Amino acid sequence: MRVLVVDDEELMAGAIAEGLRQESFAVDVAHDGAQVPAELATGSHDVLILGLPRAHGDELCRRVVAAGTGVRVLMLTVFVSEADRAAALGAGADDCLGKPFVFAELVARVRALGPRLVGTGAATGHRSP
Repeated sequence: MRVLVVDDEELMAGAIAEGLRQESFAVDVAHDGAQVPAELATGSHDVLILGLPRAHGDELCRRVVAAGTGVRVLMLTVFVSEADRAAALGAGADDCLGKPFVFAELVARVRALGPRLVGTGAATGHRSP
């Protein structure tokens, strides 16, 4: 599974990317939203982890969803109220996780968002949308 990590905090982005690589994910990193359209245009990413400031993150999430890339979005936020999580989901995110977080939970959420084989098992080669 290929993941794009976007976080304006370079240390955070690097730590997330390194941890995901150790869990056998293919990972690309961007530090601002301007890089995201070109990265997603390749069509090779399954999950986008988005950790940008609230207004920028919500707007970028809306644009990604509107572009119809099919990538699943996990928003990371320092704002963890129910209203903030609802706003992230309202912007089109598939999931939302508050910072700080337990890395094992991040990994579990990324795996849950990734592509799943459907039908009679892996032999079919068909993936769900």
